[in-house]
Amino acid sequence: MLFEIRSFRFCSCERMLPALVFILLSIQPGHGQTCTEGFAFDRRSGECIDVDECRMLPDACRGDMRCVNRNGGYLCMPRGRYSQPYREEVQVRPEPVYPDQSTGYSDTFLPGLPRSLEPSYPRVRTTAPCILGYALAEDGTCNDVDECETNSHHCNPTQVCINTAGGYTCSCTEGYWLIGGQCQDIDECRYGYCQQLCANVPGSYSCSCNPGFILNPDSRTCQDVDECEDEPCSHGCFNTYGSFMCNCDEGFELASDGASCIDLDECSFSEFLCQHRCVNTPGSFSCICPPGYYVYEDGRSCEDINECDTGNNTCTTAQVCFNFQGGYTCLNPLQCHAPYIEVSDNQCMCSSEIPACSGRPFTILYRHMDLSSGRSVPADIFQMQATTRYPGAFYIFQIKSGNEGREFYMRQTSNVSATLVLSRPIKGPRELVLDLEMVTVNNVINFRGSSIIRLTIFVSEHPF
Repeated sequence: MLFEIRSFRFCSCERMLPALVFILLSIQPGHGQTCTEGFAFDRRSGECIDVDECRMLPDACRGDMRCVNRNGGYLCMPRGRYSQPYREEVQVRPEPVYPDQSTGYSDTFLPGLPRSLEPSYPRVRTTAPCILGYALAEDGTCNDVDECETNSHHCNPTQVCINTAGGYTCSCTEGYWLIGGQCQDIDECRYGYCQQLCANVPGSYSCSCNPGFILNPDSRTCQDVDECEDEPCSHGCFNTYGSFMCNCDEGFELASDGASCIDLDECSFSEFLCQHRCVNTPGSFSCICPPGYYVYEDGRSCEDINECDTGNNTCTTAQVCFNFQGGYTCLNPLQCHAPYIEVSDNQCMCSSEIPACSGRPFTILYRHMDLSSGRSVPADIFQMQATTRYPGAFYIFQIKSGNEGREFYMRQTSNVSATLVLSRPIKGPRELVLDLEMVTVNNVINFRGSSIIRLTIFVSEHPF
């Protein structure tokens, strides 16, 4: 009887379940004999040939396992999780032989198979009770020896021993693969196991995320953290991928910490923001005007309050209210000093028939006007002209008094008119009285006379 003992070596890769190994004895039977399981008798060749269980058996391997045919059996292996081939080292021992006193032959069978599935082949005599890898029990049966438990295996220190029927397998634990007979750690970080940060450790790895992300339940991928849910900003928050941004309400600016907001002092931007004075407020500003003014509709410029129109003045009924920029004044009734007499509400006259009027202006006309402080120059501010024209007469216009500071001059615009010009800026508040004289000269009748306009100018305190 000829026995053919086949052995297979396999290595298990990281995260692979040990492959199921089927090892059968192949017997070359004579005529009329059957073959062992995993082989079929070929009549043409007269030999037992291997059966491809992966084709013959439906669903030979379950789950995600792949069927791989082997001589006399087949393997169930995981589907390519790693490119490293799966290898196991299997030691196969000769099958046990039990003597049969009646025939002189012995039964040879695979341990653990039911008697109904025992192969039929010629019997041989033997004196050995059990083959290598099995030990004789008290009941006369041969039991498998656990080489891993008895430490009788030959796996190197980096490997893990897995007991099999009649032998054992040397494999690697999860996170290691077999290279050159040694179990070496798999650097999972090289294969992009983690979406963001990866830390390799012996036999495993650990994933983590960049700031602004948290690890998903799959322990590999990361998702963005909405930092705005925790209200980190004092005003507004805008979530971004992996971070966030704070913004501030109008009138505020972001502080150096990037989260809190501080008031923006708009008044410090420009001195022209308000026409008079700027007052900063939280998140905004306001313009205020001096007494005698109100804030215009634009919120920045100042407009004069006409106290004479509003009635908000202290003038008596006998007085006349005169409004000017930023204030008002109460004008007393006109009083003409002798030898002048009043001819109207604003004019005094001295008759030439009265000896005391000789050499004096014929009339004095009273006028009032207002002027803004610091008004730009030169500026035409007042005009005067002759109302009566005499044949052969000409007119001379001049400032007779009140111009000690040389702020004004007269510019004659025609034979009968002239304009008062402001030549230097005047700061207020101030009140000026100018006597503007018009001299009439008629050489035909040898006449020379004059008239006065007594102009009172109220200069405001502010330039508006």
